[in-house]
Amino acid sequence: MKLFVGLGNPGAKYAQNRHNIGFMALDSIASDHGFAAWRSKFQGNVTEGVLGGEKVILLKPATFMNKSGQSVGEAMRFYKLDSTDITVFHDEIDLAPAKCRVKSGGGHAGHNGLRSIHQHIGPHYDRVRMGVGHPGHKDAVPGYVLRDFPKADQGWLDDVIRGCSDGAPELAKGDAGRFMNAVALRAAPPRSSKTTAQKPVPKPSAPESEPVDTRTTLQKLADKFR
Repeated sequence: MKLFVGLGNPGAKYAQNRHNIGFMALDSIASDHGFAAWRSKFQGNVTEGVLGGEKVILLKPATFMNKSGQSVGEAMRFYKLDSTDITVFHDEIDLAPAKCRVKSGGGHAGHNGLRSIHQHIGPHYDRVRMGVGHPGHKDAVPGYVLRDFPKADQGWLDDVIRGCSDGAPELAKGDAGRFMNAVALRAAPPRSSKTTAQKPVPKPSAPESEPVDTRTTLQKLADKFR
């Protein structure tokens, strides 16, 4: 069994914030893969389904970002999971928009949701770091992540969310590489060549050789006066 956690803040006010990209990813996974209806549990909202042959619990903590660990810890203990069975989808300001990376363990880099999860289950869990870009100065970060994605970002945002959903079965099976490939196919699909294929140029035929005159001198002379 796996536990996928999406980070965000509860309520319509925050629904389209950069900070809520984790919620968006889980909503897409649940919808695309036929998960059960969301229900309230573990101080959050949960649903269950199967991805890649694995039973997977999706959890969106409703405790606000800085207390996300309470919900995650409660769910982990209820299902008797190890922290390594948990994958957290979250916004990442240190990655450019449309970039996505999978990471195992490590620090929280000042992210309040991850900081809280560290406090409740430790650092040994996986993360799907979903790039939202950086405002340019650390003092601007809180306001930046709590603002909605602008309309100009909707294209790449939709691609990344759909890519995470496409690759979710591979992630559940533990294949981070195939998961990343699925995201890349949506967010950065290979460009089709716009150049038309050139027809092969036929090779010039070899010049025909002159026929060899096999007549005798006498025959040539006779033919000349015919």
